[in-house]
Amino acid sequence: MYAGTFTIVAHDRNSGACGVAISSRMPAIGALTVFAHADLGAVATQALINPLLGVDALELLGSLPAEQALEGALAKDPDPDSRQVVVVDGQGRSAAHTGTMTHPWCGHRTGDGFAVAGNILTGADTLDAMVDAWSEKSDLTFDERLLSALEAGQAAGGDRRGRQSAALYVHTGNPYPYLDLRVDEHPDPVAELRRVHGVARRELLPFVAALPTRDNPHGSFERLHE
Repeated sequence: MYAGTFTIVAHDRNSGACGVAISSRMPAIGALTVFAHADLGAVATQALINPLLGVDALELLGSLPAEQALEGALAKDPDPDSRQVVVVDGQGRSAAHTGTMTHPWCGHRTGDGFAVAGNILTGADTLDAMVDAWSEKSDLTFDERLLSALEAGQAAGGDRRGRQSAALYVHTGNPYPYLDLRVDEHPDPVAELRRVHGVARRELLPFVAALPTRDNPHGSFERLHE
């Protein structure tokens, strides 16, 4: 099964965070396609999904720049022509691969600090809109910027088969994610992801900010009992 999908992977030079925003006409697209770590970079694998590409590329980003990490991961894959992969490394270098067997419309764009890609799309407008939104909204927080790019892609057409799931993943360097939000089955998943993100900003992120870290194992919780 091909996962018609549109995606952005990105690196935030200001904070060092890495993340992915993705949507597709298949359920739970964020479960098997999204890989990110602030010390390494971010990867999304789609089309005829091979999660091992995400695992391998992220591992290779520990010692290689984005282009070489992508090449190394694809070299292990028996069917790279059916894959679509986007990569950004921890320095903001980006790379992408759209296999020749990926279903149209398909393609990718790369730039400083980001890469976007999609397949089974209504057209190139989806990716162009994502690039424009990412470039024009540099004043937003990293998570807002990723989500805004995904919203722009949906507004421009998105997956030509329809809508079903979406995800937003941000990693800031701790052993756990800063944000890991998923809408696994919904008639308007990007809009629902926006709603969930609003709840998370109000009710989850203050809690995440207080969690224990390696540098502060006690965390910053207010104690209910002395």
